[in-house]
Amino acid sequence: MSNSPRATIHSDPPSAGLLSDPSDTDYRRQRLQQIGSCPTPIAQNQADDETTALRAAPSGTSYGTLPVVRRPCRACTQPGLWVSPRRPTLSDLPITRSVAVSVPASPSAFSPIFTRDSLRSRISQQRPISAYDAQLVNANTNAADTDIDVRTNGFRVWYSSFSSIDWLHDAIKDSVRFARLRRGKSIRSRVRLVFDKSLGWIIVTVVGFLTAVVAFLVIRAEKWLFDVKQGYCKTALWRARDICCPPSLPDEYRSLDGHCPAWRTWSDVFASWTGSESGDEDSVVQYLAYTIIAVVLASISSLLTIYLTASTSFITRKESGVLSPAFNKSGAHTASSSSQPKRGVIYYAAGSGIPEIKTILSGFVIHGYLGGRVLFTKALGLAFSVSSGLSLGKEGPFVHIASCIGNIVSRCHSKYENNEAKRREILSAACAAGVAVAFGAPIGGTLFSLEEVSYFFPPKVMWRSFFCAMIAAVTLRFLDPFGTGKVVLFQVTYDKDWHAYELIFFILLGVLGGVYGAYFSKLNYRWSRDVRGGTWLKAHPVVEVMPVTLITTVLCFLSPYARMGGTDLVYNLFSECRTGSKNTHFHLCVLDPSNFDHVWSVVRAILVTMMVKGFLTIITFGIKLPAGIFIPTLGVGACAGRIVGIAVQWLQYHYPDSTVFDVCEGDLDCVVPGLYAMVGAAAALSGVTRTTVSLAVIMFELTDTLTYAVPVMLSVLVAKTVADALEPKGIYDLVIELSQLPYLDAKHEYLWSNLSIKEVTDRDVDVIRIDQRNTVESLRDQLQSLLNGEHDDGGFPILRPSHNEGGMRMVGYIGASELEHALAVVADGATEEVRFHTTTYEELGTSYSSWVEELGQSKNDPVDFSVYMDQAPLMIQSNSPLQLLHQFFVKLGARYVIVTDTDGYYEGVINKKTWLAFLSELEEK
Repeated sequence: MSNSPRATIHSDPPSAGLLSDPSDTDYRRQRLQQIGSCPTPIAQNQADDETTALRAAPSGTSYGTLPVVRRPCRACTQPGLWVSPRRPTLSDLPITRSVAVSVPASPSAFSPIFTRDSLRSRISQQRPISAYDAQLVNANTNAADTDIDVRTNGFRVWYSSFSSIDWLHDAIKDSVRFARLRRGKSIRSRVRLVFDKSLGWIIVTVVGFLTAVVAFLVIRAEKWLFDVKQGYCKTALWRARDICCPPSLPDEYRSLDGHCPAWRTWSDVFASWTGSESGDEDSVVQYLAYTIIAVVLASISSLLTIYLTASTSFITRKESGVLSPAFNKSGAHTASSSSQPKRGVIYYAAGSGIPEIKTILSGFVIHGYLGGRVLFTKALGLAFSVSSGLSLGKEGPFVHIASCIGNIVSRCHSKYENNEAKRREILSAACAAGVAVAFGAPIGGTLFSLEEVSYFFPPKVMWRSFFCAMIAAVTLRFLDPFGTGKVVLFQVTYDKDWHAYELIFFILLGVLGGVYGAYFSKLNYRWSRDVRGGTWLKAHPVVEVMPVTLITTVLCFLSPYARMGGTDLVYNLFSECRTGSKNTHFHLCVLDPSNFDHVWSVVRAILVTMMVKGFLTIITFGIKLPAGIFIPTLGVGACAGRIVGIAVQWLQYHYPDSTVFDVCEGDLDCVVPGLYAMVGAAAALSGVTRTTVSLAVIMFELTDTLTYAVPVMLSVLVAKTVADALEPKGIYDLVIELSQLPYLDAKHEYLWSNLSIKEVTDRDVDVIRIDQRNTVESLRDQLQSLLNGEHDDGGFPILRPSHNEGGMRMVGYIGASELEHALAVVADGATEEVRFHTTTYEELGTSYSSWVEELGQSKNDPVDFSVYMDQAPLMIQSNSPLQLLHQFFVKLGARYVIVTDTDGYYEGVINKKTWLAFLSELEEK
């Protein structure tokens, strides 16, 4: 045979095997449809962007540069004879992650087909796919034990959306990968090992830096767009008002009570057009301009969210090609056959994203949710939605933005690209960075990731999360988004200590925060379920945004405090009123606490603001645009705390000689209303989100002191206790329940009573019996039946009869995705018998070379599906307690558990979604 490139091109490609690369969804569908009929050749053009980070030794044509030539199906002309589709196996393919087109091995690669397919690969919106276990196919190693573990556990191809990952498999896979790296003794191998150990730190550094950069851009854009509703800067149109008119003194920060000559309001612009007198900031023209711009900004944000991030617009190749119920085995392609099983449409950029991030980190897959398109829409839409003046914040969505960055960056290397469990370690660190840039609290961000978001958080992940959060906070500090040298706008410092008698009022604020948090969660849940999801608004999400924005502008424009941005309001409520300062923080400082009329006017304004913000947050949170819950909740709690602080201050002025105020020693300024505002804000946020430790630490970092550790901790604990008593679930858990996300809460405790494993075991799962003849067509029908029942996250137990015929013994388990991929490879042989065999105890002691030889035979025998079979599935006896089964799913991350009787005979299967449904029913009971 000639060794020239052209001769290589025209020679027969390597025969296909079960370890070939995953195919395009449409291609798999057509392959499975043709089973049992004489198919026409199917062009396989999906390979252009089906890439992985691995690079094998070059051989033959480059991966995806040419369409695969297929021969006619011999099964239709010669009974009993068939050929498998001739596609290169993974070990034979030069797979690259680079977007650049590889150098073709032949001039024929420059054909028009090559050019067209290359262009399609560049402009395609489909997400690239990888063979998850491609690196395990490379058998150029010497240690037999670890690779036999991989063989026993089976190979995986992909995870479809809303399916659970196999934590155990991913742990074994990473252990094998690392063991292979350590076996090398050369300098190059040692360098690769050092790089592999450092890769996680390199990625979290990049993630922290990019998170800070994106946060800086969002903050600057939001500040400018928010001020555009009132006017513009004459010296530079792109400047926000506080940058256009900087305060003359440091303690006058954000105090723009006075006239700013460089800032021009829209009423002034209208007055100049009409030739009338200078307009007033509270004029009708100013109000109309404010309202129109607010509605436009909110509408743009909603349109971006709906038309760019609808779940139906994400086309991924990691979905099933056997689609229920439109799968047509005759081969007729219907319009509906290309759609996935019907689920509710989810808008990925809407909301804060924290409930979905919790679901993803718990071990479920939502394809596209952390992609580049969602990152762009979330960041841009967040700037528009917050600047519109709606009662929402940008701090929560920073967690989603950081997670998108972490997902994108981590996919640059196969260590994280092809291992879902390892990738979640990076996502946990990214969540910490998101909170760090939101509050300038790297320690609080790390604890927030541990307490509220992450599911698996070993010490290594904690160190990296802390490092990532530190990088993000330091970078944002140098970027200085607010122009004040502070990371967050409402960072304050108090110079007075708290007193023992104030603990009573701090407990009161904790009770108020808990009551507010519980009833806010209840009301928002019911509004989202009954109004937003139960009326015509469900089909018209954009229409909902407009009236909510109009209501917001009507209510907020009448109150200067409600009209403020969320961070501006929180900062001024937190601020301490200093004696002799010109900054009254928009008249929130009570200059004469002994004057009841003056005190009541301030309290009344704050009370109105609190009620307006509370009502607007209930109807706003959940609309289809990027929206967080942190800042609105902090604002409501800060209003309540400020009112209580002013009331205590008034009492001290009227009863200075009271025993309670003896500790003040005659100092009439010993009560700091801003401190009460901070405590009230922490209590309200704890009542809504049910966070405790991380929230307290965030408050410590905001005030740069531990002086107020006890007041904050006390109020947070009281608020959580009261809220849990009134409503067991926080807002994030209620959103998860409302969206029906498959989330397994590892922290929740259940009362099992007298229930047993038999009551949750699924005995109706279709099985594969190796004592019967299993053909390609019969397995295709079984797979279709499985997916018709919407069990796309399941699979098939593989059984054999026992020798005494007393029951069925487990041989293994094969997942639906693996079976579908294998059937698509051997679709030309509909009547061929599929084989499954196990690794016996004696075979485990064989040499590694014999195992490699056997694996090579399996690759050349496409009807041997053993390579995808889990030969050692996790099993539990039916008389075991439910607590043990729960720990299998929670602590081991099991995707499925096989149930056997006391004699070891097969009884049924419990997969993760079945267990979640059982827990949901248990909670209702």
